[in-house]
Amino acid sequence: MTMNATTDITKLSQSEQEKLLDKLGVFKIQGRDKRGRKLLQIIGKLLPAKHVTVEALKEYLEEKILPGLDEQPFSVVYVHTGVQRSENFPGISALRLIYNAIPIDIKDRLEAVYFLHPGLQSRLFLATFGRLVFSGGLYRKVKYVSRLEFLWEHLRRNEMELPEFVYDHNEELEHRPMMDYGLESDHPRLVCSTLAMVDSPFSVYSMRCIA
Repeated sequence: MTMNATTDITKLSQSEQEKLLDKLGVFKIQGRDKRGRKLLQIIGKLLPAKHVTVEALKEYLEEKILPGLDEQPFSVVYVHTGVQRSENFPGISALRLIYNAIPIDIKDRLEAVYFLHPGLQSRLFLATFGRLVFSGGLYRKVKYVSRLEFLWEHLRRNEMELPEFVYDHNEELEHRPMMDYGLESDHPRLVCSTLAMVDSPFSVYSMRCIA
């Protein structure tokens, strides 16, 4: 199955999909936190959800990424900066399949998930669906980080490289802090308006509210 249900089945072979993931650098084991644990970095904006199947992603993680964690405790840095549902979000079913495919011993070694630049909609999404998609143990490990300076409190800054657009967005947040609360958007269209969320009891549960 494709990761993004709104798209046609990818025309790339599985090996081509894995090469694409490798080329884009969506997943990297890079740096350590301040307790010396390895970091698995995930750049959400780079995930080609339209072109990669769940099966290809699972195999890529199992063969190329997870073995590099060396059976030691680790943390995840998930960079949500610039993620849009139509381009980068794999969907709830795909997330659940991917998560369930991860070996239990690896899940047990995960210490924390640092969720950078979450935005209001993604917070609401996780609050609503997080316990359905992930186990309670993982859900409790998620730590929202609204600014890079707060991320550096937990990680060794000189060991972590991030795309330039992450720094640009962080600077924009400093000048437009209401973007954190969904009152402003840097997307071409407003994915889910704050007023709609207030007026409608159903909008909070909308699949559109994840950017």
